[in-house]
Amino acid sequence: MIGFARTVRLWFDPREIRQEGVTPDYRFSLANERTFLAWLRTALALIGGGFAVDQFLPGLRWGWRVGLALALLAAGVVCSLRAVNHWVRCERAMRRGEDLPVSRFPALLSLAVAVVAVAMVVVVLVGWEG
Repeated sequence: MIGFARTVRLWFDPREIRQEGVTPDYRFSLANERTFLAWLRTALALIGGGFAVDQFLPGLRWGWRVGLALALLAAGVVCSLRAVNHWVRCERAMRRGEDLPVSRFPALLSLAVAVVAVAMVVVVLVGWEG
């Protein structure tokens, strides 16, 4: 729990990361930042998709509409939080000369998006009114 709290604190004070290890090649830090921004774009797309499902599919049954919208919105929130956490973990690993951290998150996010996509296929095949 203490390690998690320290990691969250680093989200808001990344200067503390500079105290660890040595400064890596700037190209690696910039690549880490680009990856972070790509995850944020993914999060924004998921959030936008959640709002689109809710706002632009009024004919869809309420349960389906809200369920799909909430699934996309939740995936966007988790993705944005995971982005900053992964950025900090990678930056620390590079400064310490350690292997970059591995993550199951890309696979989990892919599965969640696939489940929502399959649900949307079912909705399209069955029709808006269900």
